[in-house]
Amino acid sequence: MSAISLKGVDKVYHGRNPVEALRGIDLEIADGEFAALLGPSGCGKSTLLYLLGGFLPIERGAISVEGRPVAGPGPDRGIVFQHFALFPWKTVRQNVLYGLEKKGLPREEQLAIAQRHIELVGLQGFEDSYPSQLSGGMKQRAAIARTLAIDPRVLLMDEPFGALDAQTRHLMQSELLAIWRRSPKTVVFVTHDVQEAVFLAERIVVMSARPGRVKAVVEAGLDRADPGLFKSRAFIDKVDEVWGLVRDEALKAQR
Repeated sequence: MSAISLKGVDKVYHGRNPVEALRGIDLEIADGEFAALLGPSGCGKSTLLYLLGGFLPIERGAISVEGRPVAGPGPDRGIVFQHFALFPWKTVRQNVLYGLEKKGLPREEQLAIAQRHIELVGLQGFEDSYPSQLSGGMKQRAAIARTLAIDPRVLLMDEPFGALDAQTRHLMQSELLAIWRRSPKTVVFVTHDVQEAVFLAERIVVMSARPGRVKAVVEAGLDRADPGLFKSRAFIDKVDEVWGLVRDEALKAQR
C-alpha cells in the first residue's frame, strides 16, 4: 500500500516572470519507506516536499496521503527544516511540548511523551537548555523530537543536515537511521548530497533540471548495518550510478 501518491502533479510560481517548478510528477512511496529526493539546485525538490506538507497549492494533478487528498497542513505529516525552526525563547522540553499542547492532551501525558522523545534523540540532560546553548546537531535533534512527538505518519525533511559541519552531519545521518528503526515512519528526505541519499534512503528519486520531473527511481539495496559500508564496492558503485544521473541534470541546469 502506498502511503504517498502523486499523480500528474504540476506547480508554477506565478508572478511577473512565472516559473514552472514541477511538471507531471508521478510517484508512489510505500508505507514505512525511507525515500530521498535528489537533484540539482532549483529542480523543485523542496517545492515537492512543501506540496506534500500542504503548504503550497498544486496547479494540476492530485496528491494523497494514505488515501486522503492533501488539502493543507495536517498532523499526519510532520516537517523538519534545514535551519531547525526552534523557538529560541523556549527550552528543549518546551519546544518538544509545543505540538502536544496544541493537541490538548492532559499535562502529565504531554510531559511523558515529550520526555520519551527527548530520550529517543539522545537529549536527556538538556531538557531545560535553550537553543542558544546547544550545538547545531543538538538543535536538529530537538527539532526532530518536536516533530516526532506529535506522532505523524509521514516525516518530511528538507535538507535537515545541510547547515551542519561534515562530522556532525555524518553522525546525525547515522542517528536518524537509528531513530527511524526505533520509531518507524514514512520518510521523504530532500538532499543535494548523493552520498547522503545513498546511505539513508531505500529508494532515491532523481529529479530532472527545472521544470522538475522524475528522471529515475533507484533502489539502494545496501546493508546499512555494515560498519565498512562507505568503503564497500557496493556503496561506491551505487554512488557512481546515482551521481551519473544527477550530473547530467546539473549540467542542464547550468545552461
